[in-house]
Amino acid sequence: MKYFVLFFLISTGSNAQMMTSVYFIHNSYELNLESKQKLDSLTQLRTSLKFKIFGNCDSSGTNEYNVKLSENRANTVRHYLQDKISENIQLISVVGLGEEKQINDNSTEELRRKNRRVDIFIEKAFVSGEKISRNALPSFLSTEISQMKVKDTFELPNVNFVGGRHVWLPKGQSEIVKLFKILKENPTLEIELQGHICCDYENFDGEDLDLKTFNLSFTRANAIKEFLLKNGIDSSRITAKGLGHLNPVAYPEETELDKTKNRRVEVVLLKK
Repeated sequence: MKYFVLFFLISTGSNAQMMTSVYFIHNSYELNLESKQKLDSLTQLRTSLKFKIFGNCDSSGTNEYNVKLSENRANTVRHYLQDKISENIQLISVVGLGEEKQINDNSTEELRRKNRRVDIFIEKAFVSGEKISRNALPSFLSTEISQMKVKDTFELPNVNFVGGRHVWLPKGQSEIVKLFKILKENPTLEIELQGHICCDYENFDGEDLDLKTFNLSFTRANAIKEFLLKNGIDSSRITAKGLGHLNPVAYPEETELDKTKNRRVEVVLLKK
């Protein structure tokens, strides 16, 4: 299973959120040119924002060594940003996680490289008491294909997930079957499945309690992808991406219904 780098910006009215990652070579906490350029782009943001910085390591080395290395990586990013950001950006936390938040099993060098990183989670500085209640997106299951536009985002109504798991609730099964039928009957369609989580605002993504990896939003999207592939849809037509808790339907989650709404997968049309 492959895991994908995410650099995603949302700027839609009431919220603006982003998560980006920079990567390091083995046993190093030195920023390369590509990483510096990516961090430079963050310093140009002018909205009132909060940055949370999380350092990570692959599983080589002792736990004590990995914690120190991840702290050094996080602090390298902090020092670089600190010298460049303006007053609208607050650096509110810098944490070294060691190998605590692995997003894969480190079974190949490519996967280990994905764990040698610093994640910068960026969120709007909400005013006290501010709430988000996003209007419903059009349904992918009931919108005429002729009316869809490439890059538009659609909801999968009633497709929500058990807390902490990539297992959808029973009422979602018939809806996912409908999605399969639409793709089967329209063989030129290509889509991106975007997974979401609720509640965990201290981290970008949540823990998948079944897989013990910290990429729950991705595993939710990927679960639907795997169902579609198993039933004969070609893998080239489907991309799975995890968006963590970016762009919640409801914030803060004050009820169990709010939480359920945010545990979802949405569909982006890539090609008609």
